[in-house]
Order: sequence, then structure tokens, then C-alpha cells
Amino acid sequence: MKVTFLPSGKQVEVKQGVTLLQASRLAGITIPTRCGGKAGCMMCKVDVPEGEEGHLSKPGGAERNKLGTWLDRGTRLACQATVQDSVTVQVPEDKLKAAIRKQLERQAEEDTLW
Repeated sequence: MKVTFLPSGKQVEVKQGVTLLQASRLAGITIPTRCGGKAGCMMCKVDVPEGEEGHLSKPGGAERNKLGTWLDRGTRLACQATVQDSVTVQVPEDKLKAAIRKQLERQAEEDTLW
């Protein structure tokens, strides 16, 4: 089965039952985690596009308790969701990288005004 990680577009072939966190590591994608994959820190949230939810395992109790209504919006914990079929997931941009990118974009805009 193929897992595609957006926005990078990197793909990796994995066997059924591999967690998205394990698949991300195989693909060289960094998804942060502090709890070691125990659904404790909620740092490994990923977004699953509508229609692809069934390509992952059903959320377990720990994941349901942590995510609550976020599950309805397609958010899953990469450490808990296992691959059942080929799937695409959106990895949120690292907050520090996002802040740096936004600052660089603002500076570029200011430079074009001069």
C-alpha cells in the first residue's frame, strides 16, 4: 500500500497495519511526537482528506478521547492510525518553520515596495 504525504508529495510503500508515524519515518517525513506513540501528546496530528478516512484503521478509544470532534474534521493521530489501504495525508507545517516562512514573505514584499 502507498502512503502519500502532503505537502511534500513524498510517497512510501508499506504493509497493512503500519502506523502513519512509522510510514512517515520511512518516507523521511518529520512528524513530531513526545509520547513515543502512546496517544499522549497530540503532537502527531495529521489531516485525512474527505473520502480517504476508510483507508485507515478506525479510531481506538485513546485516539477518540484525545481528538474528540477533531475526528469529524478528518484529523487523526499518526501514532494511532494504521494503514489499511493506500492513503494520502496532510502533514501540518511545523510552527517554527511557518513563522519563519511568513516573516521571509513579509520581508520580500517590503523589498519589492522600495
